[in-house]
Amino acid sequence: MSHLFPTYSKWEIEPESAKGSYLYSKDGGVYLDFTSGIGVCNLGHCHPEVKQSVEQQLNKFWHVSNLFPIELQEKAAELLTNASGLDLVFFANSGAEANEAAIKLARKATGKTKILTFMQSFHGRTFATMSATGQDKIKQGFGPMLDKFEYVPFNDLEALQQLLTEDVAAVMLEVVQGEGGIFVASKEFLQGVEALCKEKGVLLIIDEIQTGIGRTGKAFAFQHFGIKPDIISLAKGMANGIPTGAIVADGKLKEFFGPGSHGTTFGGNPLAMAAAVKTMEIIFQQSFLDDVQKKSEWIISVLKEKLVGNQLVKDIRGLGLMIGIELDMPVASILGELRKEGLMVLNAGEKVIRLLPSLNTLQEDFEKALEILEKNLNIHAKITI
Repeated sequence: MSHLFPTYSKWEIEPESAKGSYLYSKDGGVYLDFTSGIGVCNLGHCHPEVKQSVEQQLNKFWHVSNLFPIELQEKAAELLTNASGLDLVFFANSGAEANEAAIKLARKATGKTKILTFMQSFHGRTFATMSATGQDKIKQGFGPMLDKFEYVPFNDLEALQQLLTEDVAAVMLEVVQGEGGIFVASKEFLQGVEALCKEKGVLLIIDEIQTGIGRTGKAFAFQHFGIKPDIISLAKGMANGIPTGAIVADGKLKEFFGPGSHGTTFGGNPLAMAAAVKTMEIIFQQSFLDDVQKKSEWIISVLKEKLVGNQLVKDIRGLGLMIGIELDMPVASILGELRKEGLMVLNAGEKVIRLLPSLNTLQEDFEKALEILEKNLNIHAKITI
């Protein structure tokens, strides 16, 4: 009997160890991992340089609190600001905490309370971030949500303009809606959102929790579209599996997060910062990011070529190594079958297979994964004829 709340539907695989793009189970199974811990291990499992960085800090001190200046926080913050073009960082422990900080900062800085988000978005599971999320299914059973959040159809600039009233503090969006089904915002939409926000004096928050830290082939996904947000939120890939999160913001917001305005006991923990610094030093190299984009272009083209005649496949879309294969059927049973064949992938909603491989996955492992996917989906297509 488990003493855990059954908040997750557990897979049948119990991990024993993991390295690179592979996970090894206690019963001897070997699995090619295209989940990366849900977009967390962007450098794969147990990356040796990240491990060494954490071990070095482990032998110095683990925790002292944010009452002390911590050099690794400054190094991590410098990497984030240099890569984003923004100015100031607050470290948290998770994506939900990062989004909480972004919401608080936006409301305090503007003196306004309404925040516009988008249908099918996902921003977290605290009350504020659950309220910000444009999916009813995650809110069921918890009673009334926090008010002052309104939801707009994604990629619909006209609908946003109609709701962008004088009481709006911020617009909050994902460049790629991950949990919502791997839907990518258009350049025209994002540039239009930025222009409207500037015109109305509204802050633009971009949730980069799943798309950030190289996942899309840029340091941050917003950089594909020639825009500059006021605040971005980060977590997942920032420390390659050691829990951390952050917001990065424009310097004009400095006065609104002064002493006593916000805080966290564990945010910016030295062990997490050791992992984050090394992870970002590797991923933010231009040659590394260029390689991610090349891999993405190749994978999406191969997927389209291999699956073009499969009547189950409705669409293949994504940005960088965040790829969705939309089917004409629920994908839950297919995910289980793929695991039996040694490939772990995720869903994004009911009918989308989500691929989130580590960014340094080897070519031979991509080829292996695509072969397994093609074989399985072609078998299912024949079954459903």
